Amino acid sequence: MTQGEPTPGVGEKARGSVGDRWHDVQVRRSTTIPLVSRQEQVASLLLAVGRASAGRPGLTLVGGDAGVGKTRLISHVAQAAEQAGANVVVVHCVDLGQVGIPYLPFTDALTQLQAGAAGPEAATRVADLVKERPALWRLLEPGVSGDADHDERLQLFEGIARSLAVAGAPERPLVLVVEDAHWADASTRDVLRFLAARARSENVLLVVTYRADDVDRRHPLRPLLAELSRLEHVERMDLRPFDEAELREFTTALAGRPLPPAGFAEVLDRSEGNAFFAEELLDAGPDSASLPWTLTEVLRTRLERLDPEVQQVLRIASVAGRRVREDLLRAAAARSGSPDIDAALREAVTQQVLVVSGTHLEFRHALLAEALYADLLPGERSSVHRAYLAVIEQEGPDGMPIGSAAERAHHAFEGHDLPAALSASRDAALRARRLLAPEEELRHWEQVLALWESVPDAERRIGRDRVDVALSAGEAAARAGDPMRAVKLTRRAVEGVTDPVRRAGLEHVLVHRYLDLPTWDETPGQVEQAIADLRSALAKLPPRSPDRIWTNALSARLAMILDRDEDAREYVECAVEEARATGQAGALAVALSTLAVLNVDAPDRASEILDEARTASVEAGDVLTEMRTLYSGTANRFYAGELEAAEQRVRHALARADELGLAWSAPTVNLRILQEVMLYFRGDLTERGGPGVPATARYVMEAVRMYATVARGDDDAIARGEALIDHWATDGQIALIGGGSLVDALTWAGRYDDAAALAERITAHLGEVWSEVFLGRIWLSALAIAALADAAEAERSAGRAGAPGSAAATAVETRAAERLDRGDSLLAVARETAQRGRPRGGVLGPEGLAWLQRAAAENARLHAVTGSVADGGSSSAVLWADAASAWQETVNLFGFGYRYEVARSRYRWAEALLGAGEREAAEVEAAEALTEAQEMGARPLAEAVRGLARRARLDLPGVRRATASTLTEREEEVLGLVAQGLSNRQIGERLFISTKTVSVHVSNLLAKLGASGRAEAVSLAHQRGLLEV
Repeated sequence: MTQGEPTPGVGEKARGSVGDRWHDVQVRRSTTIPLVSRQEQVASLLLAVGRASAGRPGLTLVGGDAGVGKTRLISHVAQAAEQAGANVVVVHCVDLGQVGIPYLPFTDALTQLQAGAAGPEAATRVADLVKERPALWRLLEPGVSGDADHDERLQLFEGIARSLAVAGAPERPLVLVVEDAHWADASTRDVLRFLAARARSENVLLVVTYRADDVDRRHPLRPLLAELSRLEHVERMDLRPFDEAELREFTTALAGRPLPPAGFAEVLDRSEGNAFFAEELLDAGPDSASLPWTLTEVLRTRLERLDPEVQQVLRIASVAGRRVREDLLRAAAARSGSPDIDAALREAVTQQVLVVSGTHLEFRHALLAEALYADLLPGERSSVHRAYLAVIEQEGPDGMPIGSAAERAHHAFEGHDLPAALSASRDAALRARRLLAPEEELRHWEQVLALWESVPDAERRIGRDRVDVALSAGEAAARAGDPMRAVKLTRRAVEGVTDPVRRAGLEHVLVHRYLDLPTWDETPGQVEQAIADLRSALAKLPPRSPDRIWTNALSARLAMILDRDEDAREYVECAVEEARATGQAGALAVALSTLAVLNVDAPDRASEILDEARTASVEAGDVLTEMRTLYSGTANRFYAGELEAAEQRVRHALARADELGLAWSAPTVNLRILQEVMLYFRGDLTERGGPGVPATARYVMEAVRMYATVARGDDDAIARGEALIDHWATDGQIALIGGGSLVDALTWAGRYDDAAALAERITAHLGEVWSEVFLGRIWLSALAIAALADAAEAERSAGRAGAPGSAAATAVETRAAERLDRGDSLLAVARETAQRGRPRGGVLGPEGLAWLQRAAAENARLHAVTGSVADGGSSSAVLWADAASAWQETVNLFGFGYRYEVARSRYRWAEALLGAGEREAAEVEAAEALTEAQEMGARPLAEAVRGLARRARLDLPGVRRATASTLTEREEEVLGLVAQGLSNRQIGERLFISTKTVSVHVSNLLAKLGASGRAEAVSLAHQRGLLEV
């Protein structure tokens, strides 16, 4: 696995001797030596090439930190693949800020394929295909224009996919390498997603490299990587730095001999296995005792050895990015005061800072360009950007500017030529529209808006006013799939108009932007603004016009979000009346579905309205509204506690969604959420999920599946819940369901303080996003009180009460009082929410009533346990009897079909019955809870019931009563007194033995229980049933 015998690098100089680090080293370049390590990755990539040859296309994602060796690996594999008969085409993404040039790598790929990169036969096939696909002309012929729509964008994606497909053949598969995807524009990312999703039997392998250290959690590539990684034919390859043995092999190959131990240790320590860093350290040489620690400093040291003229040319090149056309570099250098750069370029290539790639010059590594660019003074940087701008603004042979509009916008902005940046951003937006790249178009229009105030004659310069720019930005946002951004930009356009006629037209557009919103998960203030916008539009719309009917229907939905049911009913009844009178079936369906929600307190009447709504939606061909009616019908039955009817409806609705091709539309996602919840209610804790979930629904589905994850007791439950926190802001349901389930998981794990704090954090977050009295607050309050009660129980089990009057006792009493105050406050919050939350219909459903009761039962448990701690461990039968009654009622209320919570509540009921002295009744409830937990596979609950049975010496099937056979009779006596908080001296006095003897018994106890201290010993003994309740 080599690329030939190692040869000295051109122009490399021998290094002098310094101590015992390394000396007389002739440093070669890594491109001239055999590939070190990476055998596993090479084999994997070549296997993928073989699969592509057999008609099994694939996508390999190659990630790694800068300098770790991605390009070197790909170059080696490309050579091996070509020797095996494959055609390899390498394209690059470039760094032009946040926008980029739409589809750049795929435009480059098509150009190379037509030029014969995959052979003449493939070139002919691709050229013929391009002729038949007008959508592809937009990429290859800059002058092509026309309206852009979703269908033509799909045709463009199909055209790219087919071009790659026809370029590959069984005997000559195509390997397309897309380098530096961390710089990919939004449209390029969309094409990658499309290609991965539609791969069937093409002879194509797609290899995508990216810099992992650049892809943080906010990077737009990150969600795409996660989405693609779940596909069966996608392989994700993470290149790690070299380990010590690999780095030794690498440095030996570079130096031509092993480095002395001290020298190798220095390179290992400073490079941390990064191949490029190690190579540059070797090249920098051990010229001083202060060898730079950072890679940037090492690169700077290396570059400073070059002649000043060479350094200046390299700095000019760095402003263009990693790659630059040689003629553009020469022209920019001439404008920057360096007209003769032949010798400097030759030296830069000789020293392997630059490499020749066709008509381009390319930095050997992107880090070199970045180091040079960062070293430019602000004035120098702006000046060179303006030089490039002047060059690429010139007309080429086709009469068009040499550089793309996006490149001109980039250089103008960075060169502080704001008028030119404004015009170029306008041109780039229009070009992106022609290229069917709405995300990039939106970014460019927003750049125009951002520059507007800084350019005095902006309107004259670009030939349109600010209102028109905002309106165009709103249109781009709508096509980019960001309807809320479209609303905000269109409202901005409306606010900038005083002419009543023009304003009325823009308000009409704004209405349609609102109607495009698939769901509403906005803050109350945003909903208020929407209602105000729609009211203003309503006043100008003619009676019974379609837009007026739709606006009334939407206004009703928004009023309902704000719990203004009377306003909602007024709007919706007007919409229903006018829709029926004019035969507007689509608007009638939407209005009726809203009216049905307003009648949720009468499920049968609501069902009748929804049946009519569905009929109207079918007549109108409005499949989304049909799905909304099916969801509403299911939800009505579910929230009424009619689980069997709801389960039948959800199965029918999902089957219909599949028929309509709406498997993951917004209402279908809500149906799937309901289905998961109902399965969980029934005690079906089976793990579900898979690669079929699209990115738009991934996190909310992961959140709802957390219910079962926590109930099963999966080891990664907490990690999965914590991973969802970053996505709370995208959907309130993720925060409520995923966050609430994480509270439960933390409580099972014994992290009680974290659990209670998280519940309060979620409540505060959703109070801002939804409303202060959102109904989920009842559930979160119950979970938080449960965590407080468990914390009190853990303190009691640990025997931390201390002697009366002691500092320990005072601390226990303080914590107990704080917990009681928090528990009482949380219960008050739950009750206030039940009163003020105004569930649809004005009455809490069965689930809400059950959770309200569980909050009360948990608080009663908290009081009972806390009383036991405060009085030193003796239980209060009265408090436990109150708790037992509360838990009995909780079991009854969850009996509508919530199997898991019934079992958990029986466990708590049994615990309370024991505290009240009713052992026989406790044994019955504990046995039922254990049977249910075991059948469901609810491991934490089953373990908790078994632990209770062992501690209380209950006789449950399959649970062996705890024995203390490992402890002597005297040790058992000492353990019981330790649990009461007695000191060694007090225990000795109680048992009439010496303090020293007590100390020996305590030491034996700690050893036998594997505890590090007295408190832990008591806690472990309590868990193992060695101490009675």
